[in-house]
Amino acid sequence: MGRRLLALALAAGLLAHGADRARAAWDRWINATELPALTVPVGTEVLARDGTLLRAFPVGDGLWRLAPPQSGVDPRFLSMLVGWEDRRFYSHDGVDRRAILRAAWQTLRHGRVVSGASTLSMQTARLLERGPTGDWRAKLRQARVALALERRLGKERILDLYLRLAPYGGNTEGVRAASLMWFGKEPRRLTPAESALLVALPQAPESRRPDLPAARPAALAARNRVIDRAHALGIIDAEATTTARAAPLPDRRRAFPARAALLADRLRRENPGAPRIETTIDARLQAAAERLAARAVAGQAAQVSAAILLADHRSGEILAEVGAAQFADSASGGFVDMTRALRSPGSTLKPLVYALGMDEGLIHPETLIEDRPAAFGRWQPQNFDNRFRGTVTVRQALVESLNIPVVRLAEALGPARIMASLRQAGMALSQQGDQPGLAVVLGGAGVSLRDLVQGYGALARGGRALRLHDRPESGAEAAAAPVFGRAAAWQVAHVLAGIAPPGGRAAGRVAYKTGTSYGHRDALAVGFDGGFVAGVWMGRPDGTPVPGAFGGEYAAPVLFDLFDALGPRAVALPPPPPSALTVPNAALPRPLRRFAPRGALQAPGPGQRPPEALSVQFPPDGAVVELSGPALTVRARGGTPPYSWLLNGAPVAVGQPLPVAELPAEPGFSALAVIDAEGRSARAGFRALPPAE
Repeated sequence: MGRRLLALALAAGLLAHGADRARAAWDRWINATELPALTVPVGTEVLARDGTLLRAFPVGDGLWRLAPPQSGVDPRFLSMLVGWEDRRFYSHDGVDRRAILRAAWQTLRHGRVVSGASTLSMQTARLLERGPTGDWRAKLRQARVALALERRLGKERILDLYLRLAPYGGNTEGVRAASLMWFGKEPRRLTPAESALLVALPQAPESRRPDLPAARPAALAARNRVIDRAHALGIIDAEATTTARAAPLPDRRRAFPARAALLADRLRRENPGAPRIETTIDARLQAAAERLAARAVAGQAAQVSAAILLADHRSGEILAEVGAAQFADSASGGFVDMTRALRSPGSTLKPLVYALGMDEGLIHPETLIEDRPAAFGRWQPQNFDNRFRGTVTVRQALVESLNIPVVRLAEALGPARIMASLRQAGMALSQQGDQPGLAVVLGGAGVSLRDLVQGYGALARGGRALRLHDRPESGAEAAAAPVFGRAAAWQVAHVLAGIAPPGGRAAGRVAYKTGTSYGHRDALAVGFDGGFVAGVWMGRPDGTPVPGAFGGEYAAPVLFDLFDALGPRAVALPPPPPSALTVPNAALPRPLRRFAPRGALQAPGPGQRPPEALSVQFPPDGAVVELSGPALTVRARGGTPPYSWLLNGAPVAVGQPLPVAELPAEPGFSALAVIDAEGRSARAGFRALPPAE
C-alpha cells in the first residue's frame, strides 16, 4: 500500500512538474510574440470651447478614423458590442476556449460554420495586422497576438483599439467616425437602434451598408438581431426593443463637421500631428455666424464672399470666426481667409483718430470743426457724396463720416503719431512708402479684419489694448497698454452708439461704424457692446469692385444680426466715467469750443511780438515724479492765457490765468496736456510714484 501511494505521489509530482514546464513554455511563447504597431494614427480634431467637434481631418491616406471621444461612448453600445461579439470578454485571457468548443461542435454537427469563436481581442489583433478572416493560420496568429495583447495592454486598451479600428465601410473606420458619418452625432448620444447598427456593421461593412439599396435588407436584419440579443441579455427592455426595431435606417452618409473651416485648417498647419486642438470658439455662435455669412452672400453678384469675427473683449477670446462664406467654393475664393487678408478699412479708422484727438485735448464731441474745401499739399480730399456741410460738431462729423474734418484732425496729430497709436492698439497696418500720409485715415492702408476688431476692442475696453486669441490660455492676462484714456474712449463709443442701426432697430445698444473702400471693393461694419466686439467684411477676395456695395447696406445688417444672436448674453454699454465731460459746446473750455490746428493763429498786429511757443515746463515729457500728496504742481511756458489743463484726456483745471496749476494726481502713467486761449496745445507724458513712506 505504501509503495502504491509513493508511486502515485511521484506520478503526481512529475505531472505537476511537467505542467509547470508546459506553462512556462506557454508563457515564453506568448511573451515572445512580436506585436504589430500599437499606435493607431487618427485624424486631427479641432474642438470648440465645450468640446464640440468643429472640424475633423482624415489621416494621411484619406481614411476617416478618429479617436474615441474623451467623454466616452454610450454605455449601451458597449454592452451590446460585448453581448453580441464576445460575452465572456471580461473573463477570458484573449481566447474563449468555450466558444472554440461550441463552434467546433456546431461545425461538425451541421457540416458548415454556424458561429465563430473570435473574441474582441482576436478581432483587434486582426485589425492591427490587417489580416484575413478565414485562414486557420491567420486565426492561430490572431489568437497568439490576442493573448499577448491581454497581458501587455489589458481589456480597456484593447477595447479602445477596437473602437478606433472597426471597419464601417468605404474609407471609414472606428465607432466615432461611423457615428458622425451615419447619424451626425457623437457616439455618447446613440439610441439603441443606432448602437445596434454600429455593432452589426463591422461584421460585413460593405454588404450591410444602409445607404446602398441592395444592402439595406441585410443591414436591417443584422441590426434587429443585435437588438433582440440586447433584449435577451437585459440590456434594453421590451418597450425600447419595439421602438428600436421600428426605427428607420440612415439612408445616406453625412459629411463630417466643418465649422470654422479655415480657422481649423490654419490651426492644424500650426500644430502638425496634434490629435486634438482646443479653441475658444463657441459652437452655437459659430454656427449662427456661418448662417449669417451664407445668407449675406445669397443672391449677391458672383464671387462675393463674407467674413465675420466675434470676440469677448473682456478676455480677448474669439467666439466665432468665419473666413469665407462658402469655404468649399473656389470660384468665390473660399480658400482665402478674409479675416486675415489685408484690405482697405475705408472709414472705419475714423473713430480711433477722433479718440486720439480727444485724448490729446484737441477736440470734444461738441467741438466745432470745419467741413469745407481744403488742400493738404497737393491732396484735396472730398466727402463721399461730394458735398460740404460747413461748420459742424465733431459728433456730426463722425456720425456722418465726413472726410475733411478727420483729415484736419489727422494733420494736427501727425500721421506718424496716428500710425504708432494704431499699432499700439494691435493693428498692423500696411502702407505704401516709408512714411505714412494723411490718406491713411480714409482707408489708404491695408489692415486685416482681425486687427480691425482688435483695434475697436481698445475703444470698447476704455482705451486699453486688446489681444485676440483663438486658443485657450492659462494664467492672468498681462496688463494692457493704454492707447488712449477712458474718457476719450467712452466719448467716441457714445457717439458711435448714437448712429442709427439698420432695419429700424433702436440705437444705443451697439456702438458701431461702417466703411466702404475706394471703388466699392470692401464693405465693412465693426462694433461693440459692453462685452463683445465684432467685425463683418463683404466683397470679392480678388479685390475686384462690387458695384453698389456699401458698408451700411451690406455689412451693418449682418453685424447687428450677429449681436442679436448673443441673446441674453449681450452686455449694455457702460456709463460715462467720472472724467468724461458731458456738456454742450457753450459750456466747454474756450479752446475746445472750436477746433484750431496747431499754429493756426492770426498774424500779430503792427508792433506786436508773436507769443512764445507753448510748452510744458514741468513735468517734462518722460519724467518720473515722486508725489508728495494728492496733488501735483504743473507749469507751462509761453502761450496766451487763460490756460486749460487736461489729464488723461479729461479737463481738470479750466481758465487758469497763470501757467501754474495744482492738479489731482495718482500713481501710474499719465498724459498731461495744456491748451492756451488761442487753441495751441502742448503735452507731456510722465509716470508718478507714490509718496515715500
